[in-house]
Amino acid sequence: MIQVENVSKRFSDMEAVKGVTFTVPKGSIYGLLGSNGAGKTTLLKMIAGIYRQDSGTIFIDGEPIFENVKRKERTLFLPDALYFFPHTTVQQMADFYKSIYPTWSDERFHKLKELFPIDVNKKIQRMSKGMQRQVAFWLTLSALPDVLILDEPLDGLDAVMRQKVKNLLFQDVAEREMTVLISSHNLREVEDLCDRIGILHQGTLILEKELDDLKTDIHKIQVAFKGPIPDLFLQNMDILYKEQRGSVLLCIVRGKEEKITKHIQAHNPILFDLLPLTLEEIFIYEMGDKGYAIENIIL
Repeated sequence: MIQVENVSKRFSDMEAVKGVTFTVPKGSIYGLLGSNGAGKTTLLKMIAGIYRQDSGTIFIDGEPIFENVKRKERTLFLPDALYFFPHTTVQQMADFYKSIYPTWSDERFHKLKELFPIDVNKKIQRMSKGMQRQVAFWLTLSALPDVLILDEPLDGLDAVMRQKVKNLLFQDVAEREMTVLISSHNLREVEDLCDRIGILHQGTLILEKELDDLKTDIHKIQVAFKGPIPDLFLQNMDILYKEQRGSVLLCIVRGKEEKITKHIQAHNPILFDLLPLTLEEIFIYEMGDKGYAIENIIL
C-alpha cells in the first residue's frame, strides 16, 4: 500500500506539489493524470524515495520510503527517460539488478526471454528506443517488486508489445498483489489498466475517484426542443461544457444518470441522447472546469 498524506515539494520559487493526499491499496493499479508541468514526475520521485518531500508523509507498506534501503529493495521506479550503464549488455544489467534486488528471479528472467526476444549479449545502447523499453520491463519484472512506479511506461512500444506488457502487469497484480502507480499521457491505456485515477493540476490533486464511479458521474447529452431552450432547463445541472449545434444542444454534465434523465425529460425534449464518455474526454472537461483551455474542441 502507498500512503501519501499532505505532501508538498518546492524547488526554489516554484511549488511543484501542494498538499497532495491519496492512497493506493495493495494489489491495485492507480493512474496519475495531469497537465504538462502539473508535478506528476516530482510526486512519483518522492514516492520512489528519490526526492525528499518538504512536508507531509509518504509510507509504503507502513514504512517511510526516503533513505529506507530495505523498502527500496522491494520498490522499483521505471522513469520516462531510461538509463542504463554505458556499454552494458542485457545480461550485465541483469547481473547488476540481481545484486541489488534480493527478490530477483533468474527463473523469471529466463522465462520472460520468450516474450522479449532480445539477445542478452547485445549492448543496450545500440538498441532502438522500443527495444530499450522492452529491456527495462524485462529487468523490472524479473526483480519481482512489491511496488512498481511507472512514468510514461509504454512510450516507444509497438501495439503487440504494449499488450504483452499490460498482460504481465495484470498477472503480477493478480498473482502477487503487486501495487502499481502509473503516470501517463496516454489516457486510453490508463483506462485499460487502472482501477482508480487521480488528476493533478498545478501541483494540486483536483479529483480522485474509482474509474467506474468517474464514468458514471459524467455524461455527454444531446438534446433538442420544439421551440427555444426552456429558461429553466440549464438550471440545477452541473454543466462542464455546452455547445449549440443548430437546434441541438450538446452538454457535458456531472451528476447521477437518473437525476439528469429525470430533469431533462421533465422539459419534454423532442431529442434526448445520453452518451458514454471516454477517460480522455472526462479528463479534458474536468481540466476545462479548472480553467485549463479546451476552447473549440470538436467531439
